[in-house]
Amino acid sequence: MAPLLLMLASGFAGLGYQIVWTQQSTLWLGHETAAVLAVVAAFFGGLALGAFALAPRIMRSARPARWYATCEAAIGLWSLVLAWGMAPVSGWLLELTGAQPSAAWQWSVAFSGTFVLLLPATAAMGATLPAMQRVVMSMTRRNGTAIAALYAANTFGAVLGVLAAAFWLVPEFGLVRSAGVCALLNLSCAVAAWLLFADAAPPSAAAAGRTTASPGRATSRMLLAASGLLGIGYEVVVVRVLSQVAENTVYTYALLLAVYLVGSALGAAAYQRWVQRLDHAARPRVTNRLLHALAAACVLGTVALWTAPELKAAVLQALGPTLGAALAAEAALAAAAFLPPTLAMGALFSHLCVDAGARGIGFGQALGVNTLAASAAPLLFGVLLLPAAGPKLALVVIAAGYLLLAAPPSWSSPVWFGSAAAAIAIALWAPPLAFVEVPEGGRIVSYRDGATAAVSVVEDAAGVARLRIDNRQQEGSSATRFADARQALLPLLLHPGPRRALFLGLGTGVTAASAAEDAQLQVDAVELLPEVIAASAHFLRAFDESEHPRLHVMAADARRFVRASGERYDLIVSDNFHPARSGSGSLYTVEHFQAVRDRLAADGVFCQWLPLHQLDLDTLRSIVRAYLAVYPNASAMLATNSLETPVLGLVARGDGARFDVLRLRERIATAALPRKPAAFGLDDEYALLGSFVAGPSALARFAGDAALNTDDRPIVAYRAPRITYVADSRPADRLIALLQALSVEPRELVDNAPDAAWPAGLAAYWSARNRFLEAGRGVQPSADVRRMLAQVREPLLSVLRISPDFRPAYDPLLRMANALAPHDPAGARALLLELARVQPARSEAAQALRALGP
Repeated sequence: MAPLLLMLASGFAGLGYQIVWTQQSTLWLGHETAAVLAVVAAFFGGLALGAFALAPRIMRSARPARWYATCEAAIGLWSLVLAWGMAPVSGWLLELTGAQPSAAWQWSVAFSGTFVLLLPATAAMGATLPAMQRVVMSMTRRNGTAIAALYAANTFGAVLGVLAAAFWLVPEFGLVRSAGVCALLNLSCAVAAWLLFADAAPPSAAAAGRTTASPGRATSRMLLAASGLLGIGYEVVVVRVLSQVAENTVYTYALLLAVYLVGSALGAAAYQRWVQRLDHAARPRVTNRLLHALAAACVLGTVALWTAPELKAAVLQALGPTLGAALAAEAALAAAAFLPPTLAMGALFSHLCVDAGARGIGFGQALGVNTLAASAAPLLFGVLLLPAAGPKLALVVIAAGYLLLAAPPSWSSPVWFGSAAAAIAIALWAPPLAFVEVPEGGRIVSYRDGATAAVSVVEDAAGVARLRIDNRQQEGSSATRFADARQALLPLLLHPGPRRALFLGLGTGVTAASAAEDAQLQVDAVELLPEVIAASAHFLRAFDESEHPRLHVMAADARRFVRASGERYDLIVSDNFHPARSGSGSLYTVEHFQAVRDRLAADGVFCQWLPLHQLDLDTLRSIVRAYLAVYPNASAMLATNSLETPVLGLVARGDGARFDVLRLRERIATAALPRKPAAFGLDDEYALLGSFVAGPSALARFAGDAALNTDDRPIVAYRAPRITYVADSRPADRLIALLQALSVEPRELVDNAPDAAWPAGLAAYWSARNRFLEAGRGVQPSADVRRMLAQVREPLLSVLRISPDFRPAYDPLLRMANALAPHDPAGARALLLELARVQPARSEAAQALRALGP
């Protein structure tokens, strides 16, 4: 029992590290999928090296328990080194990668750098299982039982480690302290093993290290290697496919990995009970049967992927809209795709290790061969095969690989033949494993599978195109050009004369391209996914100019670029990244905001847009506090007056200065843009500054003592997914609650007011804006002008009585009056007279009255 408990604890720590190290690696690799691939490859590569280098010595040792204790201690101590040394070392790796690396160089540094960084710990991990197997084998003389039971216990511990790290340790204690907890477990295992087993030296210990060679060793090694490669390849591809159906949060990956490990552990445990009754002569037959079963299970798992959307919907419908139900739905997706294959994988690995031992191959060597091949799977399947052939054919290759591993005489088996026929049918006739929601009457304009995500452009029946990543994350649409352009123009006009701008995140490209229309501005745009860059061409065709000579788009990671680049920018605009998605939370940390400041010119402007419709207010507080930690004089503004998709911008000058009203007025009047700012609702300085909702003091009060979002305490990555699974309120209600918690004073925001009355006018504009948004919550859109007027006439007129300058209330009333005129001239006249009364300075209502006649 003691060896099993030790392996359970060791497995807990090992997969706890994997969660921690994946999160830490995301900070310099730029995307969680890239970090997953690199860390998985590094883990298996290190395990293989440790097994090859240390297991033969352990098998010859008379004190294998001391080896085990030493390895556990080495894991714990190196993890403590990484806990504090990962940041500076990964910074050096980031610089080595460069700001704009080629794909080959980026992946080379990612895989090799991560491998070397984790090697001391992962190599020691590779020796712990052979060492404990040697201890138990020496004491019990039951080799097969020891392998299967210890592997099962270690894997069950890994399941607990994954779930505990993702759902408790990291959210509660942060990455460094979570690694410390895992290190404490390793060190405790080392002490316990030393005390319990170090003095036990069975007389046959030395003899146990000697094995007798027998025929079939080459075949045995080949089976171990191929099964490791195909097994992890299956995991990599299925995780990518399910990313189009699941929510793609830190919890999603933890659940998928946990279910994969549960299946492997159950398969090993079942084999452990079965192996005691296994006849020696039956081993080849059992190998073939397990391979047949695994191929069939992979085919069934692949077929199950096509039902993933329906399965998720069924679970959610049965359990209701709760966080638990959403997580249960993702666990169900994982079980359908992973459980049957991984049960067979766990049993097959245990069986191949027993068979290898009988053929004179030590367990350490068997483990090394298996994990070495497994380490190549993320690169082969995730980076090369999946983008080139698509996930469907990649999974068919995996099933076919298992079938071909079986001995040819067994190919006449009905299971083998049926699995082969099913795999061929899938390859030839099944639709691609691409889940893209297409509205009725719509079509898929483009779809691309990349190494880290699938990117699609979908057009609805009205011709509105939407850009999506993994079918879950909408990056903009052709219908949001007005809002997207404002996200460029608002910060652009706040700078008196920018010459260089940096946009972090491309999306449809409309925001960066809108800035690049400024004839005096050179714009660099950084986008992580090359597939998004390709898809943005569809949206940029809508611009008047087919080419954008001042827009330079680069395929690079935003965090890496701002840290590795030496350029300085007058304007930096960061996209409203979905906070719960892969790696996005790291773009809202103190460390990233500081890196952006290092790229900002002395009088430069930095704007961080935040999707309030995807953020709960508690998570927003953590982001605001992180921003204020670097920019204490920051303010906040709204991109538009949208109630459905409100976007909040945190904005600051590099020198902390306030905005000069007269210079802003001149900037709006002289902006070198083909379309005047008025076309985007930015007529004057009131409209520009009227978008602000909070000054520095109000933001500080709002943030309060919220937990800082840092690289070590990734609050956003673990808290933001909760609203993704189950919304806590409507976006409109969240926006109004935010506005009620914020305030802004003209003296905090601006200098050099034109006259004494101007600040009061700006304050009135802000009050009118808030009243306008509150009134909009109860409006039901209608194509009937009379019905709309019945809802909005008095509320909008009351807004204009607060601030006659508030055009978002004036313009819709003017349009409705003009639309009403042909059918109800008297009603139109009454409305126009009222508009002329509340805003006599504007001529539009008077002109419409003259056109209406007497």
